[in-house]
Amino acid sequence: DPHVVLAAAGAVPTNEVLAARELLKRDLPDLRVRVVNVMDLMRLDSRGAHPHALEQEDFNALFTTDKHVVFSFHGYPSAIHQLISGRPNPSRFHVKGYTEEGITTTPFDMLIRNGTSRFQLAIEAIRRAGRVTSGGSGVIDRYLLELEQHQAYIREHGEDPADITGWRWGTF
Repeated sequence: DPHVVLAAAGAVPTNEVLAARELLKRDLPDLRVRVVNVMDLMRLDSRGAHPHALEQEDFNALFTTDKHVVFSFHGYPSAIHQLISGRPNPSRFHVKGYTEEGITTTPFDMLIRNGTSRFQLAIEAIRRAGRVTSGGSGVIDRYLLELEQHQAYIREHGEDPADITGWRWGTF
């Protein structure tokens, strides 16, 4: 029974969701987070609208019926909102995706500008979990500081920091 669901569609969003989950596990081990990776967007569509769509029971088993879902997507957030519009309580889905922010810059800086970096996803998960767990506000402050430091590094060096480019599952 998760406090919040982190979901993603696309390789880069999935990588960032996994990194966010690892941050949360390290820094807020009592926060129960479920991760869902969506490989076929049509699975989200309501039954009858597409042959690949999940049955409601299966959709609910993945996304719950009442928990907030922080969804990272490599496209426009409205595409996900359109697909889930026939699902129960779609307003609990908080989709982060391409918002046409920024200029040509580094890959991680583009994630930051679009609100889809691991730190921003972790912050959103903490805020949407229904309660800020013990130490949650301090963790949010630390993630905000890390975002500032990463942006300063990118501005100074014109590339993403090694802790971002070298991140692999299980490295935190």
